[in-house]
Amino acid sequence: MLGPAVGACGPARGGEVAVSKVVLERAGVAARIWIDRPDVHNAFDDEVIGGLERAIDEAAADPAARAIVLGGRGRSFSAGADLAWMRRAADYTPEENRADAARLAAMLRRLAEAPKVTIARVHGPAMGGGLGLVAACDLAVATAGARFGLSEVKLGLIPAVISPHVLAKVGPGHGRALFVTGERFDARTAERLGLVTRVVDDEAALDAAVDELVAQVRTSGPEAVAAAKELVRVVPTLTPADADAWTAGQIAARRATPEAREGIAAFLAKRPPAWAVGPDEPGA
Repeated sequence: MLGPAVGACGPARGGEVAVSKVVLERAGVAARIWIDRPDVHNAFDDEVIGGLERAIDEAAADPAARAIVLGGRGRSFSAGADLAWMRRAADYTPEENRADAARLAAMLRRLAEAPKVTIARVHGPAMGGGLGLVAACDLAVATAGARFGLSEVKLGLIPAVISPHVLAKVGPGHGRALFVTGERFDARTAERLGLVTRVVDDEAALDAAVDELVAQVRTSGPEAVAAAKELVRVVPTLTPADADAWTAGQIAARRATPEAREGIAAFLAKRPPAWAVGPDEPGA
């Protein structure tokens, strides 16, 4: 189980949060991961990537956590890659550059395939790689003032590592336009494109909306959530015949699980299933 507050570089001592660029907190059934570099608009470098990777792994492994909420401290979600880090990377060898990019890809894949519901809490800028983090999450709630963009081409770069997650949300048509223009867009446009699930007025409403989503997760079977996410990853890669065969096998196996048996029995008995967690229960 996660402690009340854990820095990505190690647990806090004496009740204080460890100083870190990434902070992991336990808040009820939600594991909250914060990028904590407000002075640079939560731009990420190799340390942030490593911190996020460790925090995601710890949250994903915690049986008491039902949701992972990702946010940024200060005025921004994330401005994307730290340009000082990118400048250093320009002098790396090809092998070092490939390894550096692979670490970012691995972190995003961990976020996308975490067996919990992942929720991006977005305010302020979510640019470049920051937008990639949003796209890798299952759900995203944004304030009306949030701003998005894939500005890599403005720097002579491309949104390569984040592209699988962005394209999975917006599709190749919108992706092509966003990738080649580098245009910035608002939260309502992000909602229309499928990057954002819901747009709210301000940060107070943002936290309330995130809490509402977490409340939904309390009553969802945790094993079913992980299996449902696998459907989204696997089904689009299959032929129609293979999809029919694979999904039939999935539901047949799931019906026989203790979680499903309990869920069906609870529904018929008009009671909450044993695995549902109420707001006043231990671990909530």
